[in-house]
Amino acid sequence: MKKTAIFPGSFDPYTNGHHDIVMRGLDFFDEIVVGIGYNSSKKSRYFEIDKMVQKIEEVYKDIPAVKVVVYNELTSSLAKKHNANFLLRGLRNTTDFEYENTISQMNRYLNADLETVFLITSPQYAAVSSTIIREVHRYGGNVSEFLPYEV
Repeated sequence: MKKTAIFPGSFDPYTNGHHDIVMRGLDFFDEIVVGIGYNSSKKSRYFEIDKMVQKIEEVYKDIPAVKVVVYNELTSSLAKKHNANFLLRGLRNTTDFEYENTISQMNRYLNADLETVFLITSPQYAAVSSTIIREVHRYGGNVSEFLPYEV
């Protein structure tokens, strides 16, 4: 049976840390679906969603095991649509764990077949967050070192 994982997030922007999780996740999964979701707690995106899809697809153009989709529904519903029994998540620190653990429990409640797999962020990406990258970019700073594509 094919092992498919959903890697959900708002990815505003998609960073080298996200890319690292996907590449390492390919050691465990046959297919990874990068799900760019609309986060109801965020008022608006900084990077246009269609542009982000294009950039992420470019990163994985030679890796057919990685797909990119946009979704506006529960992540557990997206997983069912893609026959995915796994969610892939990266953890930078204990704050991430507390947040992700709560979401994992709810996803498991909504879909008993859905297991969340956590990968600890590689040390060189532990301080990288989309929020910080947005701020640096907004004020003209160079963020190219933190992204797997050109902005």
